[in-house]
Amino acid sequence: MSKNSIENVRNVAIVGPYSSGKTTLLESILFLTGAINRKGTIKEGNTVGDSAPEARERSMSVEASVASTQHQDIKFTFLDCPGSVELVQETNNILVGAGAAIVVCEPVAHRVLTLAPLFKFLDDWEIPHLVFINKMDRSAAHYREILDALKAVSSRPLVPQQYPIFQKESCIGYIDLVTEQAYHYHAGNPADPVPFPEELAEEEQSARHELLETLADFDDHLLEELIEDIEPPQEEILQDLKQELSADLIVPVFFGMAEAGYGVRPLLNALVAEAPAPNITAERRGLKAKADGDTLAQILKTYYTPQGGRLSLARVWQGTLTDGMTLNDVRVSGVYRLMGSQQEPLQKAGVGEIVALGRMEGIQTGDTLTSSSAKVTPLPKADVLAPVYALAIAPENRRDEVKLSGAIGKLIEEDPSLYWEQHGDTHEVILWGQGEIHLQVSLDRLRRKYNLPMTTGLPQVPYKETIRKATTSHGRYKHQSGGHGAFGDVYLDIKPLSRGEGYHFHQTIVGGVVPKQYIPGVEMGVREYLAHGPLGFPVVDVDVTLTDGSYHSVDSSEQAFKQAARIAMTDGMRQCKPVLLEPLLSIKVSAPSEFTSKVLTLVSGRRGQILGYEHVEGWKGWDHVSAFLPQAEMHNFIIELRSLTLGVGFFQWKYDHLQEVPEKLANNILATVASDGDGNNSKGNSNSNGRG
Repeated sequence: MSKNSIENVRNVAIVGPYSSGKTTLLESILFLTGAINRKGTIKEGNTVGDSAPEARERSMSVEASVASTQHQDIKFTFLDCPGSVELVQETNNILVGAGAAIVVCEPVAHRVLTLAPLFKFLDDWEIPHLVFINKMDRSAAHYREILDALKAVSSRPLVPQQYPIFQKESCIGYIDLVTEQAYHYHAGNPADPVPFPEELAEEEQSARHELLETLADFDDHLLEELIEDIEPPQEEILQDLKQELSADLIVPVFFGMAEAGYGVRPLLNALVAEAPAPNITAERRGLKAKADGDTLAQILKTYYTPQGGRLSLARVWQGTLTDGMTLNDVRVSGVYRLMGSQQEPLQKAGVGEIVALGRMEGIQTGDTLTSSSAKVTPLPKADVLAPVYALAIAPENRRDEVKLSGAIGKLIEEDPSLYWEQHGDTHEVILWGQGEIHLQVSLDRLRRKYNLPMTTGLPQVPYKETIRKATTSHGRYKHQSGGHGAFGDVYLDIKPLSRGEGYHFHQTIVGGVVPKQYIPGVEMGVREYLAHGPLGFPVVDVDVTLTDGSYHSVDSSEQAFKQAARIAMTDGMRQCKPVLLEPLLSIKVSAPSEFTSKVLTLVSGRRGQILGYEHVEGWKGWDHVSAFLPQAEMHNFIIELRSLTLGVGFFQWKYDHLQEVPEKLANNILATVASDGDGNNSKGNSNSNGRG
């Protein structure tokens, strides 16, 4: 690929909150550039993006959709990313390979806060991005109010390139702040040039001055011109916009109505003129975008398609990627350009292009691929988000259990933010993710793709129990049934240990009253009993010492002493004042400072112990709240947290320690377990959720 052809490639991610209109914007772009003959709609379920059944059922993006088109000799690949906060892992993975991003938002000032985490990710990765304020026909806020709200959540200065023209309450056009030409929108055609609206002269001049002053912060020559009241040439302004956007120093702002196609053409023209070419993006990542030499690519997304099997979406950073070549010792079985669910076979792909590769078995999302035999430093990839919401799952048909691990493994390849485990204490299969919608989408995929319908429930809390009091207990097992009998006789000292010390077994036998070969049987009996204590849960933090006993020269055996130990433990533990323990999690909740008081109330209302709060380093106007939270109170915590914080609050957690359950609550839990009849571990606590 020649230098000119490299410079004519752009890949652009379309990102933003749920319902902001990203898929509709993509549809308008594809229609305007002639890639499609008719615009689809979310309502009719016929858009290029969101082709998956799970997306169309919910009228929302559930995975990245890819579409290619051409405009003014520039080959564009657009990546429409999910907007739900529960699916942000997918968006982050895609953004790692994007050359630029369009941040789509609605003209609602108080909802602009939902963009804060997205802006933070874009700025941390230095990904050039523009803002497109969509649905301006529904704007209830003044344009300046929306801009101020956007500035409050962006660490990069915002640069409005347009100023709206309103007629009564309808946005009918815009003023280009670079050329100062006014336009009125015209259905089905480019906006019409119109005379400058003099009534907006003062506001337009203020906005244009802000544009030029922001650019002058990065251009000394432009600053001199402004100081000397010299009108800078349009070419100089456009060059500054291109340089500063490419370096992720500014955020240009556009607006329009994607559904009607208004404002889409100026946005596209800005991408042509200002968005960085692949070589600029590569240099920012410390790479050289050479068309020749070894091939270097990175996997942004893994798909399992009904018709084509496994597809790996790859960004080519260096060299040329060809069908049949070997990358990381895996042969590429097909190179495809994607248009939603459609695939166009290619022979090769060059620097900057994003294409799908067929049957890259063993290659995971985020992996760095190379044709070189030399060791290559892996390219940076997005961090995998820690799980915050869980469901216990089981196949509706028990015969399908053997297929479950393989199917979930494929789901995790498509979506690395999923996690599953077979819990060691509760023996449940637990599926972890980022929220209720996230897991429901995953369960729908299990049913549709792999014919694995599942039953679901709340995970059990892995309660434990311990003792408060020491005792000595005697256990004798004697059985005679003809021939050799069975005899074992032990005395055990049972005492509590400090929290977290676990389980200790000792023996102080003297004189051979319990022969050495039978002592392992005693310990085995103790261990087996402690797996299911007097309250019905595993016992922890207990010390057991074998102090005395007796045996029969013919009838004694290791098995008999094991039974004797179980009898001694059963009788003794009832006298030791057993108490119920619950796991406590150490959590760190992050949210905008204006919601900190609500977060404190939320944690306290779930029996949480507040440890303190502090400013989040690197996040303007955000706080961390540190606390201990009972694991039984974790279920739905993320849902309520997001509800209180406009969807932007999040938390990290890890197991910390066990703590005694308050007496009244413990009695309720034990009563529920008893009413189940089987006494099975924590079955009765339907309000619980946990990961041990």
